[in-house]
Amino acid sequence: MLITMFINSYELKGQVVFSPDKWMEYIEDMTVEDENTEEVENLYHELSYLSDHPFELNGVTAEQLRKLPFLSDRQIENILSYREQYGKLASIYELKYIKELDFPTLELLLPFVYLGELTVDKRPLTVRNLLKYNSNELQIRYDRCLQQKKGYLSQPDSILAKYPNRQYLGEPFYHSIRYSFTFDDRLQAGFTAEKDAGEAFWNTHHKGYDFYSFHFLMKDIKRLKTLAAGDYKVSFGQGLAVSNEFSPGKNVLVTQSEKRTYGFRRHFSASEVDFFRGAAATVNIKNVDVSLFYSQRKWDANPIDSLTVLSIKTDGLHRLPREAEKKRLLSVKTWGGNIRYAMPNVCLGITALSYSFEPFRIEPEPKPYHLFYFRGSANTNVSVDYLLKNRYVKLYGETAASANKSFATLNGLQFTPASYLSALLVYRYYDKAYQAFFGRALGQGSTVQNEEGLYAGMQFTPFPYWKISGYADFFRFPWLTYQADAPASGREYMLQAEFTQVKNFSFYVRYKYKQKEKNKTIPPRPTASIRPYKQRRMRLQMQYGVVSVFMKTSVEGIVYAEEPEEDSKGVALSQQIGWKPLDMPFRLDLFGAIFRADDYNSRIFSAENNILYAFNRPPLYGEGYRLSVSFRWILARYLSLSAKWANTHYADRDSTGTDLEEIEGTNKTDINLLVCWKF
Repeated sequence: MLITMFINSYELKGQVVFSPDKWMEYIEDMTVEDENTEEVENLYHELSYLSDHPFELNGVTAEQLRKLPFLSDRQIENILSYREQYGKLASIYELKYIKELDFPTLELLLPFVYLGELTVDKRPLTVRNLLKYNSNELQIRYDRCLQQKKGYLSQPDSILAKYPNRQYLGEPFYHSIRYSFTFDDRLQAGFTAEKDAGEAFWNTHHKGYDFYSFHFLMKDIKRLKTLAAGDYKVSFGQGLAVSNEFSPGKNVLVTQSEKRTYGFRRHFSASEVDFFRGAAATVNIKNVDVSLFYSQRKWDANPIDSLTVLSIKTDGLHRLPREAEKKRLLSVKTWGGNIRYAMPNVCLGITALSYSFEPFRIEPEPKPYHLFYFRGSANTNVSVDYLLKNRYVKLYGETAASANKSFATLNGLQFTPASYLSALLVYRYYDKAYQAFFGRALGQGSTVQNEEGLYAGMQFTPFPYWKISGYADFFRFPWLTYQADAPASGREYMLQAEFTQVKNFSFYVRYKYKQKEKNKTIPPRPTASIRPYKQRRMRLQMQYGVVSVFMKTSVEGIVYAEEPEEDSKGVALSQQIGWKPLDMPFRLDLFGAIFRADDYNSRIFSAENNILYAFNRPPLYGEGYRLSVSFRWILARYLSLSAKWANTHYADRDSTGTDLEEIEGTNKTDINLLVCWKF
């Protein structure tokens, strides 16, 4: 599969070079400001897995294609209708004849599809077939920083007795192991075990991994559409009530902010937060899906006393005694379900779930902006979602309510009069008192609460090879927020022009503007007032290559303005060179960047390749350069190795990092290793 992916990604007739990393850029565009980092990491891992296990193009289904968030419903329908009209594709290059698939979309799609042997009839689900036709994969990963961080320095017992949180409990490396068993995409099972750097692995404090996860998923067995046991994800509607999936929104694919309903999916990442643990099932009766689920698991929490919790801890780190004390303190029971009526152009769903923290009670700190936060031991969310569409218009949305009778609503209207023009308008209103622990939807905030906004996006192809994309998002927060002691508002714009010539060259230029409000004290006034701050980003990127060599050059600049202070500026120039010999199962990537940023507000994220399944975009600020080398090598038919070395050198400081992560010196060097064994 990896060999097929490499060939599909690099080679086309006439020596046209497709970027094998286009989908990675799609992910990178979502993390410019550290928003939804956990969600993005999960999406990155999911797409990494799908790129390493691509779909057979002549057998791929609409459900499978819907797992690729960059494909619109219309593009999916056109792929399937082309296959139905003309029969099986004889070559993967036939995709370019599908009218809805422009060149940039093809670059995103190609790593996830291949042409191969197609099994028309599904094999019976018997023990003999399970043993004979299964697919197994074992992944072992190891990461480490080569410099010693302050938290790993030895401390005298007398100091640790008085200050136990001055030293990490564990070893200075990250390690995980994942195993998966699959059969014909209808049965999936596996487990994940992981420890973060600093967490104890094999010493006097703890033996074994810090986090374990198990999953079992079975699909399409007569009327049983899905059966999940162990750890699984849930997603219904637009995420106002429950969603463990990434929320598409303000990115370069400006007209694809709709969240797709996946129902139940396995949880196979190392995330310790976004999943349920228990059992779930979906039964199909003609055009109706009935789903039920139950979950019981424990969360990390910040306790006040034995039965009262101040807040939920979501980073999953247990490196210090104070972090270990909060480990899995809060028991959470969740049960609910969904009824969904689905036709090709009409869908209607009803979702309900309740969750209980008893005997614990959640009591947030009594601060003004916490006034409408959830308090208590139990909550309920109920929602109704809908979808109506035809060839040109799509109308979708969801309205949800919580136990305190507050509500949230999101509604979108998409208009696509032609393949070269698409427009989207989305209105959202999340009441300041609406409470949904598992809600995740389009918005500026991290929760579905205290926000109102209007989003408008448009994508236009005025000439061959050119695409113009842009969006505007106007929003306000009716109640106080973390950094604003009064109702605040803001706006965000993005405009991108992209040129793609089918002969080995493309470039884009992107401008992004964002204005929000937060507390600011301006002397001689002793108290803070709400003041705006502005952020402007400009990025120019060129991609070019010949045969087996792919190159990408990027220039990015940022200006952060916050009156009455001086503007903070950042700029970075980066170059990436990828090499994939046509006759070898090997790929090498070189990356170099020089940067200068005044402070953290003007930081620029490094857009470099990583090992398979690993997501990392380190922020660059200060003055210096960053170099990295990574490769993927198929050592044997069933064994592959991914590795990366990366070094950041700072010219404006004698140490890097803060607190226990501080490193003495001007360099920070990391190594990453991943071994994959398929059998």
